[in-house]
Amino acid sequence: MKIKTPTFMAVGLTKYVLCILTLTIVAAPLTVHAQTSSPAPNTELKEKGPFSRLGLTDAQKAKIKEIRLNTRTQIENVLTPEQKEKLKAAYQARREQGQGTGQRLGKRQRQGGLASLNLTDDQKAKIRQIRESSKQQIEAVLTPEQQAQLRQLQENWKARRQQRNSQ
Repeated sequence: MKIKTPTFMAVGLTKYVLCILTLTIVAAPLTVHAQTSSPAPNTELKEKGPFSRLGLTDAQKAKIKEIRLNTRTQIENVLTPEQKEKLKAAYQARREQGQGTGQRLGKRQRQGGLASLNLTDDQKAKIRQIRESSKQQIEAVLTPEQQAQLRQLQENWKARRQQRNSQ
C-alpha cells in the first residue's frame, strides 16, 4: 500500500528547501567577508605610526614585534601584582575609549597607564632602561637609510609638538 502525499505538502516542502538553499548561498559569502574584514588584534605592526613609513620587510616587522612583546613583558615584571592589575584595567579602558573613533590619544592618555601606577624611583629607572634598550634593539633591526628616515620623522614630530605647545 502506497501512501500518497498531498501535493500541497510536496510544494510546501520544495519551497522550504529552496528557501534554505537560497539563504545558505547568500549568507555564506557574507559570513566569510565578516570574518576576514577585521584584522586580528596585535598580530602585525600598526598600519599607522613611524614604522609604516619606513618600508619594513616582513622579517623586520616580525623582529620588531618580538622586541615589543619582550619589552612589555620586561616592564610588567618590574611591576607589583597590584600595579599589573591597574595597568591592565587602564589598557582596557584606553582600548574601549579609542575603539572605532580613529582619534589619536594625547601623550597623557597614552602614558596614563604607567603614570597612574605610583611607580617608585627604582621602578621608573628600570622601565626607562628597558625602553632605552628596546629602542636600541629596534634601531639595530633597521637599515642605515631607515634609521635616518626615523630620525627625520622624530625631528618633524618634535617640531610640530613644539609649534602646537607654543600656540
